[in-house]
Amino acid sequence: QVQLVESGGGLVQAGASLRLSCAASGRTFSSYAMGWFRQAPGKEREFVGGISWSGGSRLYADSVKGRFTISRDNAKNTVYLQMNSLKPEDTAVYYCAAGAGPWVIDGWSPAYWGQGTQVTVSS
Repeated sequence: QVQLVESGGGLVQAGASLRLSCAASGRTFSSYAMGWFRQAPGKEREFVGGISWSGGSRLYADSVKGRFTISRDNAKNTVYLQMNSLKPEDTAVYYCAAGAGPWVIDGWSPAYWGQGTQVTVSS
């Protein structure tokens, strides 16, 4: 089992930056991939980005490429999502996720989920 707790959400203006954190506990953190998803009101949950067990491989949704960066600190059991140049359309609940294995691939389906943190970007 893996427990995930997100933090760092909030209300910001368009163009601002925000960093989300997700602390994991349970299984050995360096053994599994991590990622972020988001869900806007009235929309389905969508993949934002993912990072492999070592941090050596990352995937991003086209909508956030060049603006968002995912990273992890295996010594701190924490994954981060640095969000720059935020847009109103980035407004959503952001969920941290953990995989059953070490890699993130297209169509990745996590095994564990956090409870989510709200990010609101005003225009």
